[in-house]
Amino acid sequence: MYVLIPDDPVFFAKFQSLEEPLLRHLYRLHSAGLESDDERVISDAYDSWVQVLLKLPLWSEWHSASTPTDPVTEERAGYVLHSPRGDQLTSLYPIEVTAVDLGHLTACLDLFTEYDQVRRPTGRARDEQPEGDGGLTDVFRRVMAVLLLPSPQRLLTTLRHVVPQAVPVSVTLPAEQETEYRRFCEDIVTILSSGDTFAYRSHRAMYS
Repeated sequence: MYVLIPDDPVFFAKFQSLEEPLLRHLYRLHSAGLESDDERVISDAYDSWVQVLLKLPLWSEWHSASTPTDPVTEERAGYVLHSPRGDQLTSLYPIEVTAVDLGHLTACLDLFTEYDQVRRPTGRARDEQPEGDGGLTDVFRRVMAVLLLPSPQRLLTTLRHVVPQAVPVSVTLPAEQETEYRRFCEDIVTILSSGDTFAYRSHRAMYS
């Protein structure tokens, strides 16, 4: 299935921040020397996290910045998005994610939610369960809500049919699709930044 991901450093930062706690939980369980369902769930989720990461619009820039000897490559959709009035809009990029990867990530989120809710699971000593990660579950939940947010079908169809070119082309949304675009982006900002008034206002300003 295809989802629309914004050219949004807030989403990218939250998504990328999941790597360290996933690896830490996995290492802790692996070091115990016993295979467990929890280890399998987190291992599958990490593999799926990598698959999604490689498709994100900011990945090529981040990767190029971390490997300066490599030439910078443009792996985005190859277009610049505009409103009917000619204003440049924050781009949305169709990426293909599999139901399997989404399922692995959702199962891991459910597991971390269980860790938060149950301090001493039956048959597991307190010092044997993974440590709490502060806002990990909240960040994970917000990331998954964006990935699972239904994309406006007309908008998705329009952007999927843009042919990447060496020089980015201009795409102007018709009025009705701009309305869909703004509602969709407002949903993304609310998902990622609600609960912090300053963060919400700053984030929303990126889409003005």
